[in-house]
This record gives sequence, structure tokens and C-alpha cells, in this order.
Amino acid sequence: MGLEDQRFNVNLSILFTELPLLERPAAAAAAGFTAVELWWPWVDTPTPERSELDALERAIEDAGVRLTGLNFYAGRLPGPDRGALSLPGEESERFRANVEVVADFAGSLGCTALNALYGNRVDDVDPAEQDALALENLVLAARAADRIGAVLLIEALNRPESPRYPLVSAPAAVGIVDKVNAATGLGNARFLMDLYHLAMNGEDLPQVIDAHAAKTGHVQIADSPGRGAPGTGSLPLEDLLDRLRKAGYDGRVGLEYKPGDRPSAEAFDWLPREARAAR
Repeated sequence: MGLEDQRFNVNLSILFTELPLLERPAAAAAAGFTAVELWWPWVDTPTPERSELDALERAIEDAGVRLTGLNFYAGRLPGPDRGALSLPGEESERFRANVEVVADFAGSLGCTALNALYGNRVDDVDPAEQDALALENLVLAARAADRIGAVLLIEALNRPESPRYPLVSAPAAVGIVDKVNAATGLGNARFLMDLYHLAMNGEDLPQVIDAHAAKTGHVQIADSPGRGAPGTGSLPLEDLLDRLRKAGYDGRVGLEYKPGDRPSAEAFDWLPREARAAR
């Protein structure tokens, strides 16, 4: 096994960001990729104009790439926010307004993985109140995802960079996956295993893979430390991806790393061009 056995897609919200949004799908295609993923691109609104949605859909289709992953509205990302669905008040309402917008957009492009970031803890709000709100909103998101044949992804982040985010371990995120599936009966909530975040938390990555591969719906990678391209840090990413394959994971691997002080198109020298096209 090796890199050529993986099914990669490139995240256009962290790579190719030196380009306008509508130029990024074509740039990814020019670099040899056939699948892409995105954070919610319109950080200021959960309900952009139809013309903006149509323009992005055309850019993806014209580039000949497939959108394979999309985040729900998550506030200012990148920035101080880490999701909206557990925040009482306006932000939770914005998340709810976004749910069907995301499902419709993803469905029109055949995208079958939707990521819902949980949101930070809020001062003077009982964590139990936030968790109850989160479950309510995640149930809505899971049902919307099910309508288009998609999975709902729940992601663990890392404590050093996201100290107010409550899901900072694989077991914490998988616990929410189980709660959502129990509440809906749909079974379409899955774990998003981001190896960079888990490494930053000091987790035993082989143990995480062995314990949770069966509930994993998507994998993302960056090297650690630094969140750069594979080979810039100390993670044995090729070995870890091989272990995931052997554990039964056959899904996509999202490239969610920073290109460093170079154009994004030059940040893939670790990956042979023939291994970039999703199969």
C-alpha cells in the first residue's frame, strides 16, 4: 500500500486561497486533482444570494472537479469561531437557516459529506444547555443530509488552538456521533478524523484508528507541528493512512494543510501527480 492507494481531495479553503474563490476549482484541476472540499465560503452570511451559489456551482462544474465535502455555516472561519450550532441565540438561528441551503447546494453537485462544527463554549451559559441545543441542531442537519444521501460529519479539533471547543478528543466527537444516530435512527452521523488535530492533542493515532475507523466518514491530514504539507513535520502520515486502509476505511483523504511561503500549486511535491486524481 502507499499514497497511490488513497483517494485524495484538496481543501479550497486553506489551499489556493491566494486566488479568488471562483478560480480555485480550476487551479486544483490544473494541479491534477479531481475532487475538492470547502469550508462554508460565505462567512458573513448563512444564506447567500442565489447568484453567488450559482456562480460557485458553475466554477466547480466548469473545472471538471467534484465537490466531495462541504461545511455548514460555522461563523468566522478561519478566525475566532469554531461553529455556530451550540451557541444560543442568533448564531444558532443562522446555523438553522443554513442547513437546507447547504443540503440543496451539496445535493446539486453530488456532494455526500457535510461537516458541522460544534461551536465554542460560551461564558455564562450552562454547558448542558449548549449540548442540548447542539443535539437538536445536529438532528436537523442529519435529516437534511439524509435527504440528499449524505453523511453528517462531527469533527474533533485540538485544544491548543481551540481551547473553548468542547470536542478535543476522538472519543468526545464519536460520543456525539453516537448521540445523533440514536436520536435520528438514520445512522448517517460519522466521525471526521483529522489526524493533525488529534496529533496536536497528543492522542495515540494508531489506537484512534483501530478504535474508530469503523465510525469514520472522512479523514483530513496535515503534518504536525506546523499544519504544513506532509514531510514538513514529524507525523508518519503514509503509515497512518495505510493503517486506516487496513482497518477498513476506504473513503477520501482531505488535504487540509497550509502551503507555507509558496504558491499552493507548489505545495504538492510530496504527492505524485498520478496519485492526485480521485478514483
